[in-house]
Amino acid sequence: MIKWLWSIPLAPLAGFAILALAGILSRRVIATIAVGLSGVSLAAATAAGIAFVLQPPPGHVCEQALGWWLQVGGLAIPFGLHLDALSLVFTLTVAGVGFAIVLYSTCFMTSSEGYGRFFACMSLFLASMQILVLADNLLLLYLGWEGVGLCSYLLIGFWYSDPGNGRAAQKAFLMTRIGDAALLVGLLLLFAQLGTLGIQPLQSRARELWPAGSTLPTFAAFLILAGAVGKSAQLPLQTWLPDAMAGPTPVSALIHAATMVTAGVYLVARMNVLFTLAPAAMDAVVWLGTATLLLASLAAMAQRDIKRILAYSTMGQIGYMFLALGVGAWSAGIYHFLTHALFKGALFLGAGMVIMALNDEHDIFQMGGLRRRLPGIYRAMLLAALTLASLPPFTLTFNSKDLVLRDVWMSDRGGPLLWALGTAGAFLTAFYTFRLIFVVFFGPVRTEPALLLMTGADGAAPFKHVKPVVNLTGGMRAVASGVFLRVLMGIAGTEPSGKTSRIMSLPLSILAWAGALAGVAELFSVLGGREGFYRFLELTLPPLTPKRSTGGIYLLQAVSVLVSLAGLGTAYAFYLGKAGMSERLARIPGAGCILQFAHNGFGFDAVYNLLFVRPFDWIARANARDMLDWCLERPAAAAQAGNRLLVLTQSGKLRWYAMGVAAGTIILIALMEWL
Repeated sequence: MIKWLWSIPLAPLAGFAILALAGILSRRVIATIAVGLSGVSLAAATAAGIAFVLQPPPGHVCEQALGWWLQVGGLAIPFGLHLDALSLVFTLTVAGVGFAIVLYSTCFMTSSEGYGRFFACMSLFLASMQILVLADNLLLLYLGWEGVGLCSYLLIGFWYSDPGNGRAAQKAFLMTRIGDAALLVGLLLLFAQLGTLGIQPLQSRARELWPAGSTLPTFAAFLILAGAVGKSAQLPLQTWLPDAMAGPTPVSALIHAATMVTAGVYLVARMNVLFTLAPAAMDAVVWLGTATLLLASLAAMAQRDIKRILAYSTMGQIGYMFLALGVGAWSAGIYHFLTHALFKGALFLGAGMVIMALNDEHDIFQMGGLRRRLPGIYRAMLLAALTLASLPPFTLTFNSKDLVLRDVWMSDRGGPLLWALGTAGAFLTAFYTFRLIFVVFFGPVRTEPALLLMTGADGAAPFKHVKPVVNLTGGMRAVASGVFLRVLMGIAGTEPSGKTSRIMSLPLSILAWAGALAGVAELFSVLGGREGFYRFLELTLPPLTPKRSTGGIYLLQAVSVLVSLAGLGTAYAFYLGKAGMSERLARIPGAGCILQFAHNGFGFDAVYNLLFVRPFDWIARANARDMLDWCLERPAAAAQAGNRLLVLTQSGKLRWYAMGVAAGTIILIALMEWL
């Protein structure tokens, strides 16, 4: 089935073409096309993954040529698809999470205008992301890179009637454009120096021609890192991501939590040879990731908007991925990407259902007591929160964040300081995660769910007024009503009555449980001495170079458990304890200013406005009529003046016209004689 690799990006691309060009379609048809073709992409990716594992291709790499970008003289630039362990993990994650969120969106977006436009953009995004992770050369990768950036802009500003949404979309586009421009310069530099854009040949030549630590690989790696930092919302280009929550919640779940913002992680991991040749760039990856995870976690503790909390959490968890990649723990970083995509997607979907039930309320301090009103959503979000915070029993399945910290401790590029900073981030993660859970689902009820019809102790039928646009008919009905999914949804508590609620709850349940259980395979591999996820990724990525003994792994695991429990306990004391610690803390002189500073993202926006936006705006206004405008306007002004002079000759008097003709004739004869 690997020969059908091209169908993975082609299916959602066909969905985009149909939805964008077909004209007016019913919502049922639009939803069927979007869900069906994203399902085809998932099926193709799954089949390719099974074939790759059961019948590995030579060298554990499958390449599929598609055509040529350019053939001029001696210059020939081909393009095709490249499947290895790294790209397989990403393509399966994108296809799986994408399918779940597209299915969820068919009901979430049913009351919004622009239904077809939304799913056309979502389909284009899935196609672009698949092109990005499957590309065999940097030019095709850059095409997918720009495609996901375009879709991000379109979907952040999807509700464009609100000017704030348009500003958020513009901000995201401009901030990521800084990194994209640096990335493009880096690609041109690599092509000029190495003569190819093929990812594998390029890195082979770089290893042969460039000594480690030399200027060229370091400069190229920093340019590529700038692109990764912009797309993955890391310091100092991180300010766009919290504002991107202006888009619909499914967009936040898919693009700004699970997939697009991790494109920078994929790029750094894919170019691992180049970064290994640039130790200074690797150090930059480490410290940018560490600083981002700490600052983002502190900012998340001060947010009130439920989606902005999750946005800052995403920034922090990607910081862990960068930290892992920077110390050479490539497999740990990608493992954390996989689990994060699952549990963070579930948290966003649950947050979307809470917001929808409360009539678009985003402020967590206007919520409260929802564990009885929305029991299924509460259980699913609690499951995902436990995974995010690395709390038992899921820490015992080798939670990916704990593996990152373990590898940071053992790596020859890591050490106790980085481990301590990462562990502090784990405490903050547990605190802000359960701050959200405790405030939203415990305590007194502050806002009654307006879209709930209580049916008894077994739960409710949320969103019953919303008509589903996708019916679970035929095979889908058989699957959805199967014993396995009923048990799964029952355990998670997300099986309320009503077709619409079930369609939205099914992706939530699957993502929550998949994220929680993603560490089981690695647990069995560690305990049983078998080949696990790490070893699979090491078919493509370099193994970790340990500096310290692995004998203390269980002690490190115990420390992680205690730190996460301390974060949970602190959140409980602040927001559910009887002492009212959060209120007393807010009354301390200066505490309000500090909280507001953290709430505003530590002033990065204010600094950027002061240093870049306002000076540029002033220069633009002062130079509104610049030299270029003057050069373009002068010929137009001369033409207008000539026109006014010629108008004076049109007097309407025939004797003047005859005199003019005679004078002109005399002048012409004189000129001919003179010349």
